[in-house]
Amino acid sequence: MRKIILFLALISFGASQAQIFNPVKWETSVEKISDKEYKLISKATIEKGWHLYSQNVPEGGPIPTTFSYKEGNYKTIGNTKEEDGHTVDDPVFEMQITYFEDSAIFEQKIEVETELETITGAVEFMACDDVRCTPPNEIELIFNLNNLTTSSNKKKSIIPEDNAKVNELLYGLSPTDLENPSNLQENTSNSTSETNTKNSSLWSIFGLGFLGGLLALLTPCVFPMIPLTVSFFTKKSDQNKGSGISKALLYGFFIFAVYIILSVPFHLLDSVNPDILNEISTNVWLNIIFFIVFVFFAFSFFGYYELTLPASWTNKTTQGENVGGIVGIFFMALTLALVSFSCTGPILGSLLAGSLTADGGAMQLTAGMGGFGVALGLPFALFAMFPNMMNALPKSGGWLNTTKVILGFLELALAFKFLSNADLVAHWDILKIEPFLIIWIVIFAGLALYIFGKIKFPHDSPIKKLSFSRIAGGILVAAFTIYLISGFRVNKDTNTFTSLTLLSGLAPPVGYSFLYPNDCPNNLNCFKDLKEGLAYAKKANKPIMIDFTGLACVNCRKMEEHVWPIKKIDDYLRNEFVLVSLYVDDKKELPEEEKVEVNRINGGTRQLENYGHKWAHFQTEFFQTNSQPYYVLLSPDGKQILNTPVGYTPNADEYHTWLKEGLQTINEE
Repeated sequence: MRKIILFLALISFGASQAQIFNPVKWETSVEKISDKEYKLISKATIEKGWHLYSQNVPEGGPIPTTFSYKEGNYKTIGNTKEEDGHTVDDPVFEMQITYFEDSAIFEQKIEVETELETITGAVEFMACDDVRCTPPNEIELIFNLNNLTTSSNKKKSIIPEDNAKVNELLYGLSPTDLENPSNLQENTSNSTSETNTKNSSLWSIFGLGFLGGLLALLTPCVFPMIPLTVSFFTKKSDQNKGSGISKALLYGFFIFAVYIILSVPFHLLDSVNPDILNEISTNVWLNIIFFIVFVFFAFSFFGYYELTLPASWTNKTTQGENVGGIVGIFFMALTLALVSFSCTGPILGSLLAGSLTADGGAMQLTAGMGGFGVALGLPFALFAMFPNMMNALPKSGGWLNTTKVILGFLELALAFKFLSNADLVAHWDILKIEPFLIIWIVIFAGLALYIFGKIKFPHDSPIKKLSFSRIAGGILVAAFTIYLISGFRVNKDTNTFTSLTLLSGLAPPVGYSFLYPNDCPNNLNCFKDLKEGLAYAKKANKPIMIDFTGLACVNCRKMEEHVWPIKKIDDYLRNEFVLVSLYVDDKKELPEEEKVEVNRINGGTRQLENYGHKWAHFQTEFFQTNSQPYYVLLSPDGKQILNTPVGYTPNADEYHTWLKEGLQTINEE
């Protein structure tokens, strides 16, 4: 029970993280005892309301604080000592636990064998408040033996990197240079709007996941299971009808729970390292792997081969069904998830890959998985409660395979989204807007021909007569193909191809073109280096709009292609502001002098290797957020934030008002 409580606490913490957060900060110092003996001191500063746990925690409790030290020409003397903390009877873990509030000091005595400059260690810990816990986090500790303290004069020596110097080198600014507007805390309209937008986005992803689950229901792996499973629960001779219905409801819930559980590891990753999902989603090789996997899934749906998980997996879950009771029902739900993988796997792969490349990260994935699980589990519960409804279900037949093949075409189209991501991030300049549109036109034209019966696949049944649904579906797909062709119309205002609303975030930017190339969205003037943009803004005496964006960012493309072109907004961006677009997923290597190690805002360090690292660090260091798009208005000298920064704002009126407010702040000065 205690492990379940801890597990749920970790999930709730990961699910709640919209900003970068760590309630415990670490500092180190060194005290010299004699010529060869030193004391390594680690101090934890703990935010109000949070607890850091002792090194000594009974089994089954929270994660204890643990210290480790890299091997070297020294030896540790005894164990790491800690202060006396608060010992209480914890009602959650049902045991006596020692924890620290506000601060805690840990000391490790060592004896050096030769002269040393530094000793490296690490601390692993977790912290909790009254409602949540952080996941276990490991922070590197650097002890500088050349910067010593004595017992009477303890001095910190913790930061091997000089943040001020690094920020000046990289950005020409320091976070302390930025002056917040006086009304920043009072102006909550934008933040409220942003929260509503995020919630709306999660519901949209939930809806897409639900749609994916409905599609999975119509595949040959799942659809025939509905009447069989419902009959199993409602017609067993050893139970009454009410008991059968309750078990069927529990079965449907466990199907939902299985898919929610699949998203949990991504929350833990997102909490420990806030940049990790962005790193994963924009990794060139991972996007190529996604492309290959999706093509592989597509041809599986076409019927050329079947995807199956190892038989040993399903054998083990089937054995679990014999346990009976709630546990047995859970294993039945898990067995369904495994045996239906050949049909649900590609759809789940789409949700996984799409969520990683979206801006909501793990929460997007949970919303999508939740929608998928609800759609997949709901019919089993409904038909158990109202078994007569099963009479209205269509009989299994060739239409199930047709559904699979249609999904195969969709998987094949989506595969090129990931190849496009890799092309954009790696600057290959191959899969630009023209070849991408041509490939999609060919795929959907092929789908239209298939629906009209002109193309056959291995498991297709003979078509004697086209049904109304096939004719209507074929016309719909043909219309979409014509819509894709319309993407080759030239927009004379921006001198680019016309952006297609339905393809926002799926297709490359319209400015990424062989025939009508544009380095900046909508043919605007923009800078892609902060220092250059600042220098120009000072010279022109214009305020700055920093656009934290991404080459593979879906919502960034939606803003650029459907909000920015609106005349009243375009006028502001083109004439009143200096646009500085910083791509946090740009894999282009930094110059050697900028490949520096920097301190993460939530503890630890990272090595900057490329421009994406540089701009992502700038965003987290200066603005304490890591989602894109993210827009900040600055004064011409870059020293004042003009109003509350905003994220994805699809409402053009709200975005226009936000730009206007920033401009008014400058004009009033």
